[in-house]
Amino acid sequence: MDRRGEPFLRMVGITKTFPGVVANDNVTLEVGAGEIHGLLGENGAGKTTLMNILYGLHHPDAGEIYLNGRKVEITSPRAAIDLGIGMVHQHFMLVDNLTALENVILGLPSMNKPVLDLKSARARFEKLAQEYDLSLDPLTPVWQLPVGDQQWLEILRLLFRDVRLLILDEPTAVLAPSQVRKLFQTMRRLAEEGRSIIFISHKLEEMREIADRVTVLRDGRVIGTVDPREASPSQLARMMVGRDVFLDRRPRPPSRREKPVLVIEHLSCLDDRGSLALNDLSLRVFAGEIVGVAGVDGNGQRELAECIAGLRRPIRGKVYIAGVAVSGVVDPSLLGFIPEDRRKTGLALDLSVAENLILKTFDDTLYSRYGLLRWDTIRHEASDLINQYRIKTPDARTPVRYLSGGNQQRVVIARELSRHPPVVVASQPTRGLDLGAVEGVHEVLLEARNRGAAVLFISTELPEVLALSDRIVVLFKGQIMGELDAETADVELIGEMMLGYRGGAAVSEHRGG
Repeated sequence: MDRRGEPFLRMVGITKTFPGVVANDNVTLEVGAGEIHGLLGENGAGKTTLMNILYGLHHPDAGEIYLNGRKVEITSPRAAIDLGIGMVHQHFMLVDNLTALENVILGLPSMNKPVLDLKSARARFEKLAQEYDLSLDPLTPVWQLPVGDQQWLEILRLLFRDVRLLILDEPTAVLAPSQVRKLFQTMRRLAEEGRSIIFISHKLEEMREIADRVTVLRDGRVIGTVDPREASPSQLARMMVGRDVFLDRRPRPPSRREKPVLVIEHLSCLDDRGSLALNDLSLRVFAGEIVGVAGVDGNGQRELAECIAGLRRPIRGKVYIAGVAVSGVVDPSLLGFIPEDRRKTGLALDLSVAENLILKTFDDTLYSRYGLLRWDTIRHEASDLINQYRIKTPDARTPVRYLSGGNQQRVVIARELSRHPPVVVASQPTRGLDLGAVEGVHEVLLEARNRGAAVLFISTELPEVLALSDRIVVLFKGQIMGELDAETADVELIGEMMLGYRGGAAVSEHRGG
């Protein structure tokens, strides 16, 4: 209920079904004017479906929506925008080849038809960016923007349209801790202006910090609405998952560090803008250990993973996997690669689960003969992997785009790890996943480590780096600031290293060439 009276938004008895799935089952949600309302639940709990209904992307089978006490019909995103409702999707809806400004005005009528009035649009863009302290260049193409800036651009699009209700679907999944703090400051300011915010997240501590109230969904139903500061993280986790969830450091056999399997020597490479992303980086990862790479997003993590996988060519240095120098895309029997963006890099969304599971091995004689795919064998093998990695899908023929984010990630992991490669590179593998899915990813990576794989685990989530790693290296501007034992690591020291301090001294801003 609105802390100042009647709710601004009421969704009453919302039900939505898809073939074989009840996504929302008689859901009621109330959000007050000026309230930050958290929506919590596992992947597949119905959160995004409910918000897609509010934004006009889906139409409910039953139920009603009220804004300011007035019943409304939201038939399309255009109708939602006209009612003052805007949504930032977990997977951004930006056009990569257009500039930031062009993306913001896309779909808006021009004030001087038929001429596109870019001058006044740019002036408003810059005014809003300055007002909300957003460092965005209106003329930069979106593909050149760091993922965090793309998130801010999506929010700026909504402010440009002066929406009164903002839906933020997993907005912190791509942000560094300092960027999260800035986002929360902006959210509080928007709420003080009287705007309502629905904040979808899997991160319990974030909910407790920013949300006025939290509604928990499980299996398409409302489990309850609570004050997050009065409910403990374990209580919220049980409401989400229906059981206790274990994300702390797990016992494991000691790492002997006898045989380096992944060897990186004096590696330097450029990012997509032509700037130095990795600067003379050297690292060894041994069989049977997990080395965690900590750091603020955008400090060379993606480029490091891509150089190891052979997807980015270094300008200097070498990478060796099991003694083999990387000179192109790596043999999947040597490397299991979980990329940071499962939808863009890890999956072919329009192909089936079965097809995605054999993307790297379709020419194996097990799956093809005389140039023809052996579909019976492919689907049989896919069914085994679906069961082994607990992928929730109607069947192996289902297009992978219809799976939840957690289950899409399980498809990537099953494909990459089922052949037991000696090296595993997992780049942000839990980004955007719920607690249960995160727990599952941790279990799989620990299993790979315990069978003897060398695992490089790259994450901006420091708590899970500490929980999962044997050793931790901290990356800043493409250089390793230091190495720590994960069992005894000092969090404050790691934080200093993430900001560029090594041995108490700040590293120069000079990046080299």
